[in-house]
Amino acid sequence: MTLDSGATIDQGFTERLIQVRASIEQRLNELLPECGNERDLVAVAMRESTLAPGKRMRPILLLLAAQGLGHDGPQGLELGCAVEMIHAASLVLDDMPCMDNAALRRGRPTVHLKFGEDVAILTAVALLSRAFGVIASIQDLPPAIRTQLVEIAANAVGMQGLVRGQFQDLRDGQQARSPEEIAMTNNLKTGALFGAIMDMAWLIGSSDETVRPGLQNFAMELGQAFQMYDDLRDKHFDGDKDTGKDLGKSTFVSLYGEDKVRQQLQVHLGNAQECLRQVYGDSHLITGYMRMVFDKAALAV
Repeated sequence: MTLDSGATIDQGFTERLIQVRASIEQRLNELLPECGNERDLVAVAMRESTLAPGKRMRPILLLLAAQGLGHDGPQGLELGCAVEMIHAASLVLDDMPCMDNAALRRGRPTVHLKFGEDVAILTAVALLSRAFGVIASIQDLPPAIRTQLVEIAANAVGMQGLVRGQFQDLRDGQQARSPEEIAMTNNLKTGALFGAIMDMAWLIGSSDETVRPGLQNFAMELGQAFQMYDDLRDKHFDGDKDTGKDLGKSTFVSLYGEDKVRQQLQVHLGNAQECLRQVYGDSHLITGYMRMVFDKAALAV
């Protein structure tokens, strides 16, 4: 499926996207510098797990969303890097033997296999701590806004977000679930962080309350789409991560089969695109970027 959009993916768009990604990589490198002491395994693992090759979709999304709302300062970059560290921490924990027991992540051995389970747990805690520290120390923002940003990140990580979603997936996922229950878990596991990203972009980029619901609707549609995409990938090895981890788990794929999930994935992608149009119109970078991401996801499954 190719989603229609007025956004033109031209040379200027490509160059801008390269610049955005390069700025993220450079800042992550600065925030997680190389450690001179090779025995400091936690510091080494923090850097390797975060800077391992990845799409950087979450920080790119935050930066483009904020810029589209009128923000062009460095605060978006700081927030994007903090979100990437939160995402990396969640992956380290997801891969642990007590959870998904994965051996491969981003084409590399998982942190607990390379460094040990003790180091993996400490790495995740340290990355979360570093992320919150980055958010709390952002300059040139009113203190009340910084407090709200920290609260948004905390809610996305905790029992209103990733933690509850992972718990539900691990415990409830082993028994039959209704479509509504699966969707709720997907919202918590994936949509909550996208929601936090869009709320952060809105806080630093706009004071218009009318656009916030559209941004949140986009985040929830995107979360459902990417969780379905991830579930479909579980059956198809691509060299990036383990397969077969959803065997015996109640997911939309086990409930409806791959063909119907592919169809529903397209529905969520289309809905997400429409939410973007309502906020940004057809001419902004974020529309072109998400169109590119959507088309790639559609082709991959």
